[in-house]
Amino acid sequence: MKSIQRNVGCNVLDHIASRRSMLGATAAAGIGSLMTPVMGQQMQKKQKQILQIYLQGGVSQFESWDPKPKTKYGGPFRPIATSVPGVQICELLPHTAKKMHLLSIVRSVNLATNDHGVGRLFMERGRKNGDYPYIGSVASKYLSTPTNTLPGYVHISTRGLSDDSSAFLEAQHGQLRLQGFQAPENLRRPVDAHSEVYDRGNAFRQQLNQQFSNARTKSMIDAYDASFQQAGQLMARKNLFEKQESYDLVRYGAHPFGRNCLLARTLLEEGTTCVKVTHFGYDTHAENFNFHIEQLDEFDRPFATLLGDLEDRGMLDHTLVMIYSEFGRTPKINHRYGRDHWGNSLSVAFGGCGIQAGAVIGSTNAEGTEVADREVDAGHLFHTCLQAVGIDSTMDHAVAGKSIPIGDPAAGPIEELLV
Repeated sequence: MKSIQRNVGCNVLDHIASRRSMLGATAAAGIGSLMTPVMGQQMQKKQKQILQIYLQGGVSQFESWDPKPKTKYGGPFRPIATSVPGVQICELLPHTAKKMHLLSIVRSVNLATNDHGVGRLFMERGRKNGDYPYIGSVASKYLSTPTNTLPGYVHISTRGLSDDSSAFLEAQHGQLRLQGFQAPENLRRPVDAHSEVYDRGNAFRQQLNQQFSNARTKSMIDAYDASFQQAGQLMARKNLFEKQESYDLVRYGAHPFGRNCLLARTLLEEGTTCVKVTHFGYDTHAENFNFHIEQLDEFDRPFATLLGDLEDRGMLDHTLVMIYSEFGRTPKINHRYGRDHWGNSLSVAFGGCGIQAGAVIGSTNAEGTEVADREVDAGHLFHTCLQAVGIDSTMDHAVAGKSIPIGDPAAGPIEELLV
């Protein structure tokens, strides 16, 4: 653990021991099937939530969280100081650098894949193979409360990526994708549809569903019902898409990503369990440096503003923040001045609920070609995310009489990253 840097004065080994003993006490006392004692107490105060920022395409670790100045592959950008003494990130993230005391960096992720699909699913499911639920779906399943009036897992994205994220969990825990910050089409009930007529039509639909389900797979009906119910929840809350005040748009930026981050804040404030925002454009096989100037400039201020707002509103106490990609970029710069796919060493950032702020976990070698210390993969990140919000990822899902491990049994959390 020689590469762990901190701005806090706790002993890592004592922290790990106390956390393990807490989890052991949970199992012995039988407090909830998946809750730690801390979660059992705090869930009564405030629901735990997750904010995921997905930088699609593979953001370069050199141009973001793990700069390598004046090295063979380091590129033209300088590292800059952050609000954490001794921790530097790339100069393309000046606003985030000022908020670094709220975050921690893991610089030693090795996914061992250069494939977009494999890397993305690994980061979401914590497993490279098999049909398992995403982090957001697991959070929706175990953290959402009966009082939630919004879908548990919302993905704000301007294109594609509508996966079956719930896998074998109930369909209502699958991601609901919003096409950016605009309200979905046909969200309003037709003006000529009286509420009583609408309710009768809904009851008739449920009766037909029951007849239909008698001869068909239950999951088909569940998926349809979940979609219908989620649409109904949004129909009742259309005002959520009308809360973007001019003051906030100046702070976040009126471009799509800025407005998507502002919508994410609103959804979290209103109780959505997991909100994921995707920012596209990081697959920089050509003109890597120019594209990262553009993309990270668009990312930096809105994200830092969102993080600051969560802090000011006291929401980081119960909201985990995760910034990630499906892999990094190659150290070697190709003939088109681009960086290609590189899953052997990438960086991710965490903050908020359950996370030890101001830490740097792991490291790459001097030229950034491979992990040098504290190697982890997406399985470890998956465990870390869930345990940060109080879900015991070593427990099992109970599905149709089967017990399926929530997290990969071959991996575990990054203990020194957890509070």
